[in-house]
Formats: sequence, C-alpha cells, structure tokens
Amino acid sequence: MGIDPGLTRCGVGVVDGSVGRPLRLVDVNVIRTSAQIPVATRLVTIEKGIDAWLDEYRPDAVAVERVFARSDVSTVMGTAQASGIALVCAARRGLPVALHTPSEVKAAVSGNGRADKAQVGAMVARILGLDAVPKPADAADALALAITHVWRGGAQARIEAAVAQARGAGVRAATQAGSR
Repeated sequence: MGIDPGLTRCGVGVVDGSVGRPLRLVDVNVIRTSAQIPVATRLVTIEKGIDAWLDEYRPDAVAVERVFARSDVSTVMGTAQASGIALVCAARRGLPVALHTPSEVKAAVSGNGRADKAQVGAMVARILGLDAVPKPADAADALALAITHVWRGGAQARIEAAVAQARGAGVRAATQAGSR
C-alpha cells in the first residue's frame, strides 16, 4: 500500500504483485479534508480513512512518501502531520513501513529522478495497464509509492533482515564470550 501524505488530499493506493511479475491495481483513492475545519479534526479524518483502507485491504507493507523541506512551511507541516498519522496506523498493526523520497519514486517508476507529475502518472498507468492516469495526482503518487516499494522494498527488507540477523549473531557471540 502506498500513501502520499497530505493534509488536504492524502493519496492511498494498493497494488498486488511481486518483483519480476506484472503488478495489478487493487484500488486507489484520495482521503480529503477541508481547510475550514481544525487541523486536529482533519488528522482524525485521515487516520480513520487510512485505518479503513488497512482493514479492508490488509497490505503486506506500507510505503509512505518521505517528507522533504519545501519553501512553504505550512505545506511541510501538514504533510509531516499526515505522514505521522500514516506511520502510526501501519505501526499499530505491526506492518513493515518504508519511506521513499520523491526522487526515489520518480526514478523507480520512470527511470528519471527529476520526472514531472505527468511523466510519473503516465508511467503508473502504463505499469498497471490502466486506460487513464489516476486522478488527482495524489492518487497516482500513492500508486507510484506502492510500485516503488514492491520493486525496491523487497530487496531493502532482505538487506535489513540480514543486517539484523548479523547483529543478533554478534550480540550472542559477545554474550557467550563474556559468560566464559
């Protein structure tokens, strides 16, 4: 499941597939909140929306866009707040969570880390065999995150598991050496 966090529009998309096999669109949408209501209420709306998606689709992992600094501080704050909600919803269920930067996602789906929204949307449609680019862009971005995670996340998860296993072996060896 990919989540493109935003306070006004939070894209959510689910794909099915694995590395080396065609990916399939399961569902995509945007959780919307009004700028006219308090931020706390908007965050609750986003949390409920993400929880509903997690309950319905039961993804194996969640990929969230890594927040990066933009010139507009209020945009960064809202994005960071929505991102935190997404991370908490996934962590509460014990799901693996990955953060991917916008340039990583662009490079993964289009081959160009500086691709524009139209290029990313077109590639998402092509990769998933869709007749049209998902709208709005937040929906296409959520699918791009999910695609990126399927293609890159599996390898990254194996690397992290191997590192954790090696650390565990090192700790056990040190503990055994210290008990002699």
